[in-house]
Amino acid sequence: MRQKVYIETTIPSFYYEVRTEPEMIARRNWTRTWWDSQRHEYELVTSEAVLDELEAGNFPNKDQALALLAEVPLTPVEPAIVEIVEAYIQRLVMPRDPTGDALHLALASFHKCDFLLTWNVRHLANANKFVHIRRVNTLLGLFTPTLVTPLELLA
Repeated sequence: MRQKVYIETTIPSFYYEVRTEPEMIARRNWTRTWWDSQRHEYELVTSEAVLDELEAGNFPNKDQALALLAEVPLTPVEPAIVEIVEAYIQRLVMPRDPTGDALHLALASFHKCDFLLTWNVRHLANANKFVHIRRVNTLLGLFTPTLVTPLELLA
């Protein structure tokens, strides 16, 4: 059985990144390498929240970023997700935006994704937050996905 990967907004964004700073070029290249050569090894899922964030963005290649996810199944937003998001915000696990990082983590946790794939190293793929996230998810009776960047999933 393939491991399940929740694709967060930054992945399609970085696939079509146009900034020329070395860090941005590196992230774009790692994202493309993973997407083009490794994604078929996993069961990919995303969410309507990711599509909404991409649609609301103002950046070059937005249409291509959205198209990248056209064949990726969407995880449903079950009623329990709202309560999980509120718990993350109340327990200071995630920022106060209920449609952002807290929602992505709640969806990936509730749907038992093995990985949440992101370039958001401030709030999601941040080693300093892993213990706090795991502790809160344990209290909530939730699975805790591994929060990783494409670089970490490259074979």
